[in-house]
Amino acid sequence: MATTSSVITLFSVYISNEFAIVAEFSLIFIILVIFILLLFIIRRFFYKGRWSSFEIDQAEIGAGNGKIIFKPNINDQQIAYKIWVELSTRKIGLPIDLENDVIVEVYDSWHDFFSITRELIKDIPVNKVKKKSTQQIVNLSVSLLNDGLRPHLTLWQARFRHWYNEQLKEAKGDIEPQAIQSRYPKFSELKESILIINKYLINYREKMYNLATGLSKDPMLKK
Repeated sequence: MATTSSVITLFSVYISNEFAIVAEFSLIFIILVIFILLLFIIRRFFYKGRWSSFEIDQAEIGAGNGKIIFKPNINDQQIAYKIWVELSTRKIGLPIDLENDVIVEVYDSWHDFFSITRELIKDIPVNKVKKKSTQQIVNLSVSLLNDGLRPHLTLWQARFRHWYNEQLKEAKGDIEPQAIQSRYPKFSELKESILIINKYLINYREKMYNLATGLSKDPMLKK
């Protein structure tokens, strides 16, 4: 019994009787090319959009040197969104103006954020933390708390609060708190440190917004 085999020819090139080069493509080949092009277009779209590789400059937000690069998943976006909401609805994520803002209120906001961020991190399911990208955003947040907020608060908060409370007692309510805090003996050093941390936190807020939404600019944050 004879057997037959069929070979699908995707394309062929030959020279015609008129010595012209002729290329013929099968329907399957055309469909395959279209499919590959669609995959390329989709990949390009996602690369430029919210599912592209996400890069965080640690030096920019004051949490170390180098960069963290990862591809965000929906869990990362949820974590980033929660952190962004906390930063956006508290004084901590807004530009500080010490001519109008009161330092003890800034410290209260920082303290609240410290506690809330720890709780957000603790609430992440352990199976999610196993993902490298989620580990990176958690580690970045912990680093910001421990390497950014904690050193400043350790150095300045207790000393300033003690001095400020004593000044309030003597002021008898006839002077604004902004004027009182400006009399702090090391006010210029304290102000410089607060504004540096404030810049780190604003940059961190923008990174969380970028990660949560795929957009580069936080429209609620005025430049």
